Amino acid sequence: MMRTFNRRSLLAAVAVAPVALQLPAVARAAGAAPGPVDVAAVDAVVATFMSRFDIPGVSIAIVTPGAPPLVRGYGVRELGKPGRVDAHTRFGIASNSKAFTAAAIAMLVDEGRVEWDAPVTRYLPEFRMNDPAVTQMMTVRDLLVHRSGLPLGAGDLMYFPASSHVAADTLKALPYLKAERGFRAGYAYDNILYIVAGLLIERVSGRSWREFVATRILAPAGMADAVPARDLLRTDNVAGRHARLGPPVRGLGPVAVVAPDETPMIDAAGGINASAADIARWLQLQLDHGVLPGGQRLWSEARAVDMWMPQTIVATSDGPTAEQPTRPVTSTYALGWGVADYRGERLISHSGGLTGQITQTAMLPARRIGVAVFTNTEDGVSAALRNALLDLLIAAPAHDWAASWAERVKRNATLATAGPGVLQVPAGVPSLPLARYAGRYRDPWYG
Repeated sequence: MMRTFNRRSLLAAVAVAPVALQLPAVARAAGAAPGPVDVAAVDAVVATFMSRFDIPGVSIAIVTPGAPPLVRGYGVRELGKPGRVDAHTRFGIASNSKAFTAAAIAMLVDEGRVEWDAPVTRYLPEFRMNDPAVTQMMTVRDLLVHRSGLPLGAGDLMYFPASSHVAADTLKALPYLKAERGFRAGYAYDNILYIVAGLLIERVSGRSWREFVATRILAPAGMADAVPARDLLRTDNVAGRHARLGPPVRGLGPVAVVAPDETPMIDAAGGINASAADIARWLQLQLDHGVLPGGQRLWSEARAVDMWMPQTIVATSDGPTAEQPTRPVTSTYALGWGVADYRGERLISHSGGLTGQITQTAMLPARRIGVAVFTNTEDGVSAALRNALLDLLIAAPAHDWAASWAERVKRNATLATAGPGVLQVPAGVPSLPLARYAGRYRDPWYG
């Protein structure tokens, strides 16, 4: 996910704008879901979530073998306005962009211009971490797998909320960001090293990250609605942003319209804006290991294996429970993708979170199934909706994902309002009048 936040329309009716993309069918794998998707069942699942959780708008893409992808839009782009979500409504896919950055580097690896395990300093000589030893050991692969030792979200304040920083400023900031654990000693999600990866792509290819992704991936894949960054959008068919702003805390209360606050600096970590129609093509490209419908390869079979190969352990557990029937035994991070077990099968997935929007992409490769869920609210309910659709497609044992999410929301609300704790107002008053704190400040890494 792009951001780390604790955030949670009245919808008179659910309108559906269907599109079936004409992509070539693929050969059915053993155990694959047969034939077309039950559209009425999909619509019912989405309608349940939208009405129960006041989601203004949703767009989905479903890829299955032997049938054209199903792409649907539901609800409104923005509360208070008539525009409907359809198959071509653009959403900020946020950290789902990371897989595109990984794919761009994979293409450069295929061309012999980059090596996964070469030091970053070979391509960016000015690259520095806080620890000189880590500077020398950090490889291109390390930029993509969240095991640098940096704390969760290190450097995020450079790009959230919006600032005047540019991508190159990450190279100035990194030497001042101290690790909280050993290099390659564990998982902590960051965006800043993906921004460095974007700079590396530019340095090696001679093209900006935006230009490389647009010309080498989006255009060949036929992702006609997609752009590498929000400021490149030239259409009104763009999903609005919504959040629950409280009281008592963000994530609770009624749904309200909010403004985007990301900047172009985050492009390589989370800048792509795309429609469900686009993502259907992206999921198909991933499931086909880099082969386009006409037979052209964007990356090799070896690089496809690389990108889905687990690199960092994220979490482990005893597996599913009655309350959490898809809890993985092992969750890992690969190159721009999460890899885990889902009901006994391999799940390749990622999420993306921006102010006011959450998006999900997921694949069950053994069945050649792909699912994307885009919501124009920052409630994390899209993850439960994703699971409900996956379960529908594979005819999994019944589980009420909407009820499970409602119980989670209830628990969060109880924690947020339960007496003393993080919301308790500290005793006393500020040491100085508030006006005395106003001024211009400078920080070694932020500037």
